[in-house]
Amino acid sequence: MEKKRNIRMLLGAFGVAGAMVLTACAGGDSGGSAGGSGDFPEPNGGTVSLYNWTDYIDPDVLRKFEEETGITVILDNYDSNETLLARLQAGGASYDVIVPGDYMVAQMIELDLLLDVNPASFPNGGNVKDEFRGQYWDPELRYTVPYMYGTTGIAYDPTAIGGEITSWADFFDPESPAAGRIGTLNDQIEVVHAALRAVGAEPCSTDRNDYVKVDDLLTAWKPGVAVINSDGVIGRMASGEQVMHMMWNGAFTRAQADNPNLVYLYPEDGITLWSDHFAVPKGAQNVDNAKIFINWMMDPKNIGEATNFVGYDNGIIGSGEFMNPELGTNDAVIIPDQFLSRTQAIPGCSLEAIDLYDQVWTNFRR
Repeated sequence: MEKKRNIRMLLGAFGVAGAMVLTACAGGDSGGSAGGSGDFPEPNGGTVSLYNWTDYIDPDVLRKFEEETGITVILDNYDSNETLLARLQAGGASYDVIVPGDYMVAQMIELDLLLDVNPASFPNGGNVKDEFRGQYWDPELRYTVPYMYGTTGIAYDPTAIGGEITSWADFFDPESPAAGRIGTLNDQIEVVHAALRAVGAEPCSTDRNDYVKVDDLLTAWKPGVAVINSDGVIGRMASGEQVMHMMWNGAFTRAQADNPNLVYLYPEDGITLWSDHFAVPKGAQNVDNAKIFINWMMDPKNIGEATNFVGYDNGIIGSGEFMNPELGTNDAVIIPDQFLSRTQAIPGCSLEAIDLYDQVWTNFRR
């Protein structure tokens, strides 16, 4: 796992990006702390409701947790940070553990949607890698602990499209030879980020002219898009149903295992570096069981086994001992040094930028 040295350089990018976000995103009253003092709860049966990204945790790991603790996991899935946020704000369901991305953690703290359970004080709280401490979304680990981290790039089959591509501009090319067999994530932030890069603009731009260019680009490109869906990407790319897709790097490694023709591209016009985190939302009915679950997942062996299934790296010290060695040599998982400069950790955009993203995304999804 020697190539994992890159994590320090990668997570350093989060620190730089975090300097651009408003300090309010990392503060605010917790609305009543649910943890951090007293004895840590002991398993006593019952349930824990986990609201997680689709296909983002090993069923065998969940079964192991149930066997070891006697707590039953109730799993529900979502396909984007925005879907998660809307569900919580609508109050339509009560979940005990959620898995928001970095910028969404900051937003949820600002919106007072998360419990201050102080996971840094849990028995396994010391296992969090230093690179994930002091970051803009939760600098003191009062609300969250890291789960997995990775990148959002382009997966494609060069044998099916007649050659190589190098950029997001190639991905969004309306004349692409992959037209009709292109897929993209159902993710407003990722798609608009990438389209902004394709037109030569920066993510979170507030220049309206940039969004006119993006809107024109996406309008011309959409007829060649076969699917806009974050679910089922692995199967579609593995089977060849799609031959080019915006894709998370861990999902790519699983598709590539069944379709070795697939290539993961670090676009020359930039690539998003992201991380996902366990948190307990306000309204959780089983807070003690949520703490037990999060603490259990911070055990290096458990998170290492979870990593082997999802194909991403994680934020827990000592987990490498339990990870498949091939993950440490896979360039889609561990970013090669020559591509590090292309990674961009993007904090939450300004309200003005978010409104522009919304307008472009609404037009694209019509």
